[in-house]
Amino acid sequence: MTVDEDAGPDRAAAPPPVWSGVRSLLLRLHFYAGVLIAPFLVVAALSGLLYVFTPQLDDLVYDDIVHVADRAESVPLARQVSAGLAARPDDPLMAVRPATTGTDATQVIFEAPDLPASYRRTVFVDPHSAEVTGVLETYGSGQALPIRAWVDNLHRGLHLGDAGRIYSELAASWLWVVAAGGVVLWFSRRRARTLLRPEPGATGRRRVLSWHGATGVWIAAGLVFLSATGLTWSQYAGGNIGDLRSALSWETPEVSATVPPGTEPDVESGVDVGVDRVVSTAREHGLSGDIELTPPGGSGEAYVVQQVGRQWPSQQDSVAIDPVDGRVIDTLRFEDYPLVAKLARWGIDAHMGLLFGWVNQVVLVLLGGGLLGVVGWGYRMWWLRRPTRGERRGFGRPPVRGTWRRVPGAVLAPAVVLSVFVAYVVPLLGISLAAFLLWDCLLGFRARRAERGRKEVAS
Repeated sequence: MTVDEDAGPDRAAAPPPVWSGVRSLLLRLHFYAGVLIAPFLVVAALSGLLYVFTPQLDDLVYDDIVHVADRAESVPLARQVSAGLAARPDDPLMAVRPATTGTDATQVIFEAPDLPASYRRTVFVDPHSAEVTGVLETYGSGQALPIRAWVDNLHRGLHLGDAGRIYSELAASWLWVVAAGGVVLWFSRRRARTLLRPEPGATGRRRVLSWHGATGVWIAAGLVFLSATGLTWSQYAGGNIGDLRSALSWETPEVSATVPPGTEPDVESGVDVGVDRVVSTAREHGLSGDIELTPPGGSGEAYVVQQVGRQWPSQQDSVAIDPVDGRVIDTLRFEDYPLVAKLARWGIDAHMGLLFGWVNQVVLVLLGGGLLGVVGWGYRMWWLRRPTRGERRGFGRPPVRGTWRRVPGAVLAPAVVLSVFVAYVVPLLGISLAAFLLWDCLLGFRARRAERGRKEVAS
C-alpha cells in the first residue's frame, strides 16, 4: 500500500539524489495503486481462496455421482459410453474420460449448445455396471463440477460476463506492480536485520509498517507469479500475450488427428476398432493416469487420446489412433513442448491449485491470506496518516507531489518508453495509470489554486 517515511534506528543512510527522486516517484505510485486497486485485490483474494477448496467441496457434494463402489469386474468401456448416449440421445458426443480407479465414474461428455460458452453436459456412468449415476453441467477443459464452475466464474468475472472480467484483469495488471514496487521501497529503507521479519518492539504506525513490509517481501514472488499467470486468462492482456506466443511459435502444440492420405477411414461405413481398443493402445504407448478420448469428427480423422491429469507437470502426452486398424498415427510427448508452452501449463495448473495436490493448495492459502494481511495493514497505515487536528480532517496524506522533476532525463525517458510498452501489452494497466496521473494533476492544480488564493488574501 504505502511505505512509511519515519526515521528510526533501522533507517538506511540517505539515498543519492537520483535515487531519491526515483524512490519518491515510486512511493507515490505505490500509494495510489495500493489505495485504489486494493479493493479489487481483496475480492480476487477472497474468491481465489474459496476456489482453492472447491475440489474437496465438489467431491463432498457430488460424491454419489462421481464416485462408485469398487468392484473386481468392470464392463467394457463401449457399453459405458452406450449408457451415456442413451441418457442424452439428442446431444452430440464430445469426449469420454474413462474411470481411472475402481471408485471413479466414467464421464461421457456432450456438447451443450443451450448452455453458456465452455459449458458441457456430462453423464457419469458406473464402470462396473454401466448404470448412470447422474448428469451434471461441467465447465472448461478441466471438467469443473457445478460448485467449482460457479466459484471459477465468480473469481474470473463476478458472474457479470465480459464486463465483470475487467475487475480481475485490473487486479492482475496491478498486482505485480504493487508487489515489485513494494519490495524495492522496503529494501531501500530498511537494514538487513529487519527486512524479513516485523520490527521487534515497534509500536503504532511503525509496527503496522513492519508487518506490512516484511509480509510483503515473503509473498512478493508468489504474487508476481499469480499476476503473470492470471493475465494469460484475461480479456485484453491475454489476447496480446496469445498473439505474442503465436508470433514466436510458443503456442501449445497439438497432436495431428488427420489420417495420412490414402489410408483415410470411412467413418460412415461403420468400420471402427472401438473405444476399448483405442484406450488399450493409448495405455500401451505410455498414457497413464487420467485420460480423455475424443472420437473422430468425420471421415479422415482419428481418435485423439490425451492425458488430462494436472497434479504432475509431465502428464500431458497425447496420441492419435486410426479408427480402422487401431494403429498410432501420431504421438506428442510433453517433453517435446516448447519451453514457454511447458511454463504456461505448469503456471496455469499452479494458479488453479492443481499442481502437486494439497501442497499447491497450502501455498495458495498462504499467499491469499498474506495478501489480505498486507492490504489490511496498508489501509491501516493510510488511516493513521490522516490529519486529526485543525480543519483538515479526512483521509491520509499521499506522499509528496512533483518528485518526478528530480529524476534525470536519462532515467526518466527510458522509464516512460518502458511504461508505454507495458501499457500496450497490458492495456488496463495503461488506462488506469493514465487515470491516476490525470487525477493527480487535477489535485495538484487545485492545490496550487488554493495556495495562490491564500497568498492573495494574506497580501
